[in-house]
Amino acid sequence: MSLKRCALLALMAWGGVSAQAADMNKVLHVAFNAPETGFDPSKTSDIYSGAIIEHIFDPLLTFDYLARPVKVVPNVAAAMPTVSDDAKTYTFTLKKGVYFAPDPAFKGKKRELTAEDYVYAFKRLIDPAVASPMSDLVAGKFVGLDAWAKPAGGKINYDAPVAGVRALDRYTLQLKLIQPYPALKYILAAPFVQGQAREAVEAYGSNTNAHPVGTGPYMLAKWQPGTHISLVANPNFRKQTFNYQPGGDPEDQRVAREMNGKSYPQIGRIEVSVIQEEQPTWLAFKSAELDLVGIPQPLIRQLLRMDPSNPWRAELKPDLQRQGVRLLRSLDEEITFYAFGMKDPVVGGYGKDKIALRRAITMAFNTDETIRDIRRNQAVKVQYVVPPNVAGHNPDFRGAFPYNPALANALLDRFGYKKGADGYRRQPNGGPLVVDFLTGPTAIDKQWNEYWQKAFDLIKVRVDFRVMQWNEQIKAQRECKFGMNGAAWSADFPDGENFVQLLYGPNTGGVNYACYQSARYDRLYEQSRNLEDGPERNRLYDAMNKIVMADTPWAFSDIRFRNTLIQPWVRGAKLHPNYNYIWRFLDVQK
Repeated sequence: MSLKRCALLALMAWGGVSAQAADMNKVLHVAFNAPETGFDPSKTSDIYSGAIIEHIFDPLLTFDYLARPVKVVPNVAAAMPTVSDDAKTYTFTLKKGVYFAPDPAFKGKKRELTAEDYVYAFKRLIDPAVASPMSDLVAGKFVGLDAWAKPAGGKINYDAPVAGVRALDRYTLQLKLIQPYPALKYILAAPFVQGQAREAVEAYGSNTNAHPVGTGPYMLAKWQPGTHISLVANPNFRKQTFNYQPGGDPEDQRVAREMNGKSYPQIGRIEVSVIQEEQPTWLAFKSAELDLVGIPQPLIRQLLRMDPSNPWRAELKPDLQRQGVRLLRSLDEEITFYAFGMKDPVVGGYGKDKIALRRAITMAFNTDETIRDIRRNQAVKVQYVVPPNVAGHNPDFRGAFPYNPALANALLDRFGYKKGADGYRRQPNGGPLVVDFLTGPTAIDKQWNEYWQKAFDLIKVRVDFRVMQWNEQIKAQRECKFGMNGAAWSADFPDGENFVQLLYGPNTGGVNYACYQSARYDRLYEQSRNLEDGPERNRLYDAMNKIVMADTPWAFSDIRFRNTLIQPWVRGAKLHPNYNYIWRFLDVQK
């Protein structure tokens, strides 16, 4: 798509417009297919928690809802920041009259958002006591911030100033970088650095995950962990209206027709159910209990007409079209992979025998088969840590090991994984060889396990599928207490930095799911994050991907097509590659 065609104006025309509050009679019913972990933006990194966080809190910047390629625009910042000539100093002016949702922590007073609330958010991300999985977003980047987090006396003082993160006055925030950081604008638009009221965080202490207090369009009304979440419109939310100015894209024009002139948000209440099994999810949509839903994988062939030779082409079958159901479809900006626990005594480590075991496991798994049978041809292979449509992707790189069970067995033979009397392999030291594999309890998890069992049987390696809920798997990942675990990462912003960070050593315990440590990779990553997208950074990315191939901390899997069904009464829907969910941009007219 041409840049000219995508040159759409800012997401909304904010302020100065009389707008009605959200209609509390309008309810959006949606579902997660896995449980959330909590709603403190400094303590979470999963997509489900992030979906709630981005509806409750406010980043300084945001993404234009329609523009493709994705464009960063002001949110609570009055304008895009002024940037110094050396690209190390960013100065933001905040809008006035942005208020937090009402909360007992404010003792009956209306609390305005200030620059200090962002200073506080930066500090929380790097505070060791908070243990943020996203701390690398700020660590080593802002003048004085790392030193603040490691004071000489050992006790952190939130009142102590930081030269690189300062409130110059009530509405002016200044950020000073140690080195240029081109991805900063994306970081500040994603759901990481959110305005947080210190008094609210301190009021709820260790229970902040259950008591999010933000300035966004919604507030948490009820939370039954792993079961149900209720959001209601924030009565203190500033008056804004939808004012899209689309280009020539017919879908963008449709969204503008459906939403322009309406207050933002339109919907008064959002009810989120956690439905882990796919068949009940589909039945809930079919009976109009859900307003939008991703097509369950087992039903893709039943609901879509596809071109077997081209996964990029698909459409709804006529019966659904007659019902007025619409299909929104795109290739996700994501990667899915299986992380090897690099601290695990069986599959972890950096010796040649351990690398051989990981490669053999990878080569024994037939990704083409699972794309055909489980994904129903609605996916493509991962070949590079940075996926397509994200800055830094190399379409010519082939990083996935080919399916080759014979070579996998030869590799294990060569490195001393001999078969015992029972026909199964043992470790080179003669000890038992059983791979610990974290998995979920759902039907789709069991289907994936069947294909993995087949792979392990081909190389005569025993595997123990350890069943636990997704939020429990995340805990095991962060503690580096697992052998293998499936994972996915969707783009928070459309730049390779968001993906190459997943294998950066200091991110162990956070988004580095494999607990991977490579001094060579880390050096290249630290060089790359100071560079703009371009040939120099691309060369570093290629070198980093070669290191990943050599060490094999991941088994590459696939990148999914997102097929979302929208009920006829839903208005304003367009898939966005970097928002977790688009609920706040919708209307329902039943």
